[in-house]
Amino acid sequence: MALFMINRYLGEEEDSESSRESRSRALLAKLQEQVKARERQSTSNTADEDDEEQRKRKREEPETEGVQSENERKTDLTDEVASSAKKKKKQKKSSTENESVNTGDKASDNEKSVEIPETSESVLEESKKTEESVDPQISQEPKAEDGSSQTTFHILGGFEEKTVQKVKRVLPQWLAQPDVIQRDIKNNLIPISEVPGICLTLLKKLEANGIQSFFPVQAEVIPAILESVSSGLLLGPGGYRPRDICVSAPTGSGKTLAFVIPVVQVLSKRVVCEVRVLAVLPTKELAQQVSKVFSTYTEGTSLKVVMITGQKSFAAEQTALSEIRGGVSHSLADIVVATPGRLVDHINKNSNFSLQHLRFLIIDEADRMIDGMHQSWLTQVTKAVYRNPGDTQTSVFRRILPGPITVASLSPPQIPLQKLLFSATLTQNPEKLQLLDLHQPRLFSSTHSGTETSTQSQEAFNFPQGLAEYYVPCTLSKKPLIILHFLLRLKFSPALCFTNSREAAHRLYLLVKLFGGVEVAEFSSKLNPSERQKTLKDFEQGKIPLLISTDAAARGIDINGVKCVINYDAPQYIRTYIHRVGRTARAGKAGSAFTFLLEVQEKCFLQMVRDAGSPGIQRHFVKPQALRSMETHYEQTLAELGKVVKSMGQPMERISSKIS
Repeated sequence: MALFMINRYLGEEEDSESSRESRSRALLAKLQEQVKARERQSTSNTADEDDEEQRKRKREEPETEGVQSENERKTDLTDEVASSAKKKKKQKKSSTENESVNTGDKASDNEKSVEIPETSESVLEESKKTEESVDPQISQEPKAEDGSSQTTFHILGGFEEKTVQKVKRVLPQWLAQPDVIQRDIKNNLIPISEVPGICLTLLKKLEANGIQSFFPVQAEVIPAILESVSSGLLLGPGGYRPRDICVSAPTGSGKTLAFVIPVVQVLSKRVVCEVRVLAVLPTKELAQQVSKVFSTYTEGTSLKVVMITGQKSFAAEQTALSEIRGGVSHSLADIVVATPGRLVDHINKNSNFSLQHLRFLIIDEADRMIDGMHQSWLTQVTKAVYRNPGDTQTSVFRRILPGPITVASLSPPQIPLQKLLFSATLTQNPEKLQLLDLHQPRLFSSTHSGTETSTQSQEAFNFPQGLAEYYVPCTLSKKPLIILHFLLRLKFSPALCFTNSREAAHRLYLLVKLFGGVEVAEFSSKLNPSERQKTLKDFEQGKIPLLISTDAAARGIDINGVKCVINYDAPQYIRTYIHRVGRTARAGKAGSAFTFLLEVQEKCFLQMVRDAGSPGIQRHFVKPQALRSMETHYEQTLAELGKVVKSMGQPMERISSKIS
């Protein structure tokens, strides 16, 4: 704007560069003189009214300060314009010519003097626009209606808090919509004669063993397995590969008999002895129990059951599995019951052990087998099944690892391998189940009132129907006294007591034994197989009212007559808790489970049990008065136990804490 006004004075004359510079200098000098003259005039006019204005300024201080600041800004801005003009003139070439200004210039000066205020105001506006155009985000600070300043930064993305809808887990259809098994055992018993497909020979054996009715899981699973072999051992239904079967049912619901009966019936028609059934279990005791059930229902037939768990030498097991006649190896086993480690040993080291004719792969306690995957046993089994020695092109029984179903894959047909999974705590995690490479699986699952409505992230499981759950608040030093109170005063026997470690089980066993008044035994991996078998037998016969055990006895072992389970050490995982308390209240009978909890354990443990679908766990409080009569004898026992432990070469610091 200033340049525009200067052009008005200079006109449209096209003089030389030196003449234009001299004229601008003269004009600038006149402007400065006019400004000084106006300031002197305004000063003289306002000298008499200074006192009055000072009084007004005191009364109207905010308004006057605003006006003064505005005048100062205008004056400063005019000075800045003048100084900027001087700098521009110095950059140009200096001129020695000095020309006088004519009377026409004086007239133009008068016009300029009138327009100076307008020029200064226009310069202010122009400078504001320039500042805003340089950085609008910094200079612009609009105010809200209430007068408070608001930022004008443009926020990208909109970071306002929003309620995010919780993602719901989506399961495969076979997991989300299983075949439902009734959980109530007593009110859903089905006579064995009403279950279709079972042969007369097995019905007689069932009656001879005192079984008149099937439990719900048995009545559902047995026909499903028999249906999958309706076309014989060599073919699946319609020539296709049969579906794998998964069963999730509470402990003590009869899962073992659900796979023993159909498998024995199918193999009863076999001609050549080959390993067609392989049952894999996590522990030796559980394998021994399943082998015993198989032997019971194969008695009187030509079927042979062999157990390979390491209880016998490798050579003895090798002899039981096969023999060589005429230079050719022949199998002596139709059904093999094994633990994972020993099974892998025979696959890799026993060249006469063949699984090429395997029809059923039974995985009991499947969740533990998945979590452990000991020695990658499943991969080893799969390789052994589809291993084809010799001329595979001409062999009728050649087996190829199955892939996608096509016309070529169905011709010629081959022996299918069907997997049967059983567990009380079968996982619903598809990633873990994928490790088993299931083929179009079919799930049988018992129901629970809290399973469908549960919104917890933890999986819900099935608890035995006749189970009564309790927790006992206690301190670390009172735990041994409470268990003695249960046995001596409340007569809780036979009782199965669980600890979290082998050392804790042994120390508690010594303490109870030294205290006296009750027969006690321990059951852990510290004992050899024969000692463990004898201990379990004595406990079942009632010779031992208290059995102190590690989790070695928690998985699947069917111990008759257990009325009470005591969790001396609270389990850390819900699956461990379910398998522990599942040793009682089996087959629809009643049972009780007590868990000793320290104050710091109560909140987490109770929440874990409720989230798992427990029908309800109650508080059982033991009054201190009930324990006082035993405290003196208990202190004496602790002192005696200290001597025993020292004689065994073990440290005895804080013995009561270590026992607990």
